[in-house]
Amino acid sequence: MRSDTVSGCVLDAYERADPTTKRRKLPALQGEHPMVLVLSRGGFCPKERRQAEGLVALHRELEVGYCRLVTISTDSITETNEYRSGVGAHWPFLSDPDRKIQKDLDIAEYTDPLHNPMIPHVIVLQPGLVIYKIYMGYWFFGRPTMEELRQDLRAVTRKCRPDWDITTPELKAAWQQGRKELFYPYGKTYAQALGEQD
Repeated sequence: MRSDTVSGCVLDAYERADPTTKRRKLPALQGEHPMVLVLSRGGFCPKERRQAEGLVALHRELEVGYCRLVTISTDSITETNEYRSGVGAHWPFLSDPDRKIQKDLDIAEYTDPLHNPMIPHVIVLQPGLVIYKIYMGYWFFGRPTMEELRQDLRAVTRKCRPDWDITTPELKAAWQQGRKELFYPYGKTYAQALGEQD
């Protein structure tokens, strides 16, 4: 991976198409939430399908934990849709058939010239596309387990949510003073927060 793509750096605000051909930007998909970004080899790969199947169960937790999940592969839009449907996923899958991200991040899997996929990576992002952790999964066991992702998201959420510990006297006092902007959804209505979800 490109040498400047490390923990603490900001990931580029990539824009790719989803299976409906709608252009989607990573910052808009992330919003103000932690996000797991899966850079995938594609739906042809059994390792990718197995990883996505594990993420299907985790995604239900991410939704109630106000975290986001996005998968990007070098598959065509049709293949991307088939991959997403085939594993029963309900989060955004984006298509990068021209390999913009693969080239930009320098993650071409040179050992598979037939498919020319990305070397699979999972990137855990803090709000603002700030990289928290990167996993490289050329070998399946280089990929994060669902428990590792839970632990990463716990750490990221603790950092980015000012109301992580609502038992503190300061937060209790703030609530009693009506300072609701310190508590989720941070100055928005729940309807506005739900409207930002994908």
